[in-house]
Amino acid sequence: MVNEAGSSGDDGFALRLHAQAARLARMGAWECDLSSERLTWTEGVYALFGLTPGAPLRRHEIVGRYVGASRAELEQVRAHAIRTGRGFTLDSRIRTPRGEERWIRIGADLALGPDGRPARLFGYKQDVTAEREALDRLRHLAERDTLTGLYNRAVFDARCRADPGPSGIAGLVLVDLDRFKAINDSRGHAAGDACLCAAADRLRRAFAGAALVARIGGDEFAVILRAPLGRAEALRLLARASAALSRPVFLDGAFLEVSASIGARLLGPGEGTGPSLFAEADAALYAAKAAGRNAVRIHGEAPGPGREAVAG
Repeated sequence: MVNEAGSSGDDGFALRLHAQAARLARMGAWECDLSSERLTWTEGVYALFGLTPGAPLRRHEIVGRYVGASRAELEQVRAHAIRTGRGFTLDSRIRTPRGEERWIRIGADLALGPDGRPARLFGYKQDVTAEREALDRLRHLAERDTLTGLYNRAVFDARCRADPGPSGIAGLVLVDLDRFKAINDSRGHAAGDACLCAAADRLRRAFAGAALVARIGGDEFAVILRAPLGRAEALRLLARASAALSRPVFLDGAFLEVSASIGARLLGPGEGTGPSLFAEADAALYAAKAAGRNAVRIHGEAPGPGREAVAG
């Protein structure tokens, strides 16, 4: 006779307890025979993938459920484990037959055959979607400006330091709203906030293909242009941004007159960012302000006629 606590080694009780714990943890166990690629899953893994328990498992079809970079990463990590005989832990994104995307955590180890070579991969798979979403929310709070939703100064600084050599950066654009303090002082902070949000949205649209759009100060913004980007296209983007930023902002039944000064440092093909990139773009911004504001200047280039002929 076996008691409820399982003290006498009740295998049935232990299995039921394990199954209940697995359901609570949204996880299951799996195994893959490396000689035949035959998969064996518990019900928990079937549930993760949105499949009926006992349904046929074909590894190439299951791998096809992994989304984007997760698929290649899984195959790379798996091959390395087989080659080295060491297990792994990996977070991957999958898509169920109903189109639902989930994050799963895969823990794997290897069992060796009589010849001492890896014969089986086995381990667990667990639903960590909620954990990943919580981390994404925390990351968003840490990386984003709370008012405008743009990236913040910390992210901008890190991106500028990331690759001092030839990179995917085509240039740096600095933007400063003209006479922003006067708007804050005369119309209040709500009006100032409305102008900042409008400017952020207009920059986001004008530089839709940029590597980064950030708010780096009170009324200061920065845009990292993505390479490759020809000079003519860069000039067009700068002119479009300047025109967008000079449109009035509608608030409480009235229009607020706004504009912006823009300074840019454009990089040539293969030119590295270097520590002077910000200083050179900032010098161009200062030149735009000195020109009477509502202007665009490019570092190292003489002014030309009209807003489109941006210069510095």
